[in-house]
Amino acid sequence: MAPQREWFEKDYYKILGVPDTATQKELTKAYRKLARELHPDANPGNAAAEDRFKQVSAAYDVVGDEAKRKEYDEVRRLGPMGQMFPGGTGGGGGTSGFTNFNVGTEGFGDLLGGLFGRARRGGTAGGPNRGVGPQRGEDLEATLTLSFVDAAAGLTTTLQLTSDAVCSTCNGGGAAPGTTPHVCAVCGGRGVTDENQGFFSFSSPCTACQGRGVTIDTPCPSCRGTGIERRPREVKVRIPAGVSDAQRIRLKGRGGPGRNGGPPGDLFVEVRVSPHHLFGRDGDNLVVRLPVTYPEAVLGADIEVPVLDGTTVRIRLKPGTQPGARHRVKGRGITTTNGAGDLIVIVDVVVPATASDAERKAVEELARVTTARPRANLEV
Repeated sequence: MAPQREWFEKDYYKILGVPDTATQKELTKAYRKLARELHPDANPGNAAAEDRFKQVSAAYDVVGDEAKRKEYDEVRRLGPMGQMFPGGTGGGGGTSGFTNFNVGTEGFGDLLGGLFGRARRGGTAGGPNRGVGPQRGEDLEATLTLSFVDAAAGLTTTLQLTSDAVCSTCNGGGAAPGTTPHVCAVCGGRGVTDENQGFFSFSSPCTACQGRGVTIDTPCPSCRGTGIERRPREVKVRIPAGVSDAQRIRLKGRGGPGRNGGPPGDLFVEVRVSPHHLFGRDGDNLVVRLPVTYPEAVLGADIEVPVLDGTTVRIRLKPGTQPGARHRVKGRGITTTNGAGDLIVIVDVVVPATASDAERKAVEELARVTTARPRANLEV
């Protein structure tokens, strides 16, 4: 594998928080720990954590593979120009000659290409260098609105999207039905061509096949040879139990299709949760307000309280329960992979707007015998 530009610029060991002498087991342990902490599902809406997660994944993709790690370590030891001197010590002596300095279409290829008067290749006439070599598909975003109950319980649903997708006529091959692509005669199917300039050998995407390695004589009429068409499609989404409002769920590989053999992008689904007419939410706890009468608050009572699953639980109000008192019912809240939250019951003492004659007489008698002075602390 040819060294990437990032190899010269980034210290993957530092990104993973381990020394360059770490064993493969230590590297894996460090990666898994960081991946759990930084995963987008654990940090919804946190762009910094998502970017850090990508850096950690890219670092482990190289040093987590023993063969890539060996090459990476050698590249880092020799420095950017050390690739011209295998077995040497950077730009110094100790070698018998030059080897091919294979570079891609970015980074050092651009730099050295400019030094030798070599223009960037590929693309269309008069246009930028696009559409050459494998390209990752774009990430897509969608919004899904759920009821409070569905968000708490979790469900599997289907999203209706209109986006780029693999062509349904040619299955992404780009050739019209009944025809087949041919191996590119210029690059021999490699997708790149080499150009020798003295001691250097430059690799660049093949302009004849646009880096695909094949040429198409009869393009597909639906996608005009791109292998991509824009059409409606369905994506099945599994929503985990306890998903919260504005949480983003990442569906790896369900975004836009890759081009020229590149991997697909990801689909990010932002969940919107509709409010419930009875329940609120505080983390994984359910919150419900319980209206009680004045006699129930004064004398105490056993009251049935609804739960989100349609059942009820019985709570006991102590005599003298105050407005705003909170009662906690363990394990009857939102259930997630981390366990179940609690049901928080907040007492509201209801004062009737109107009273019957019997109620008025009873309250007047209560007022007559009441000795409490609730406003004593307001006296100056």
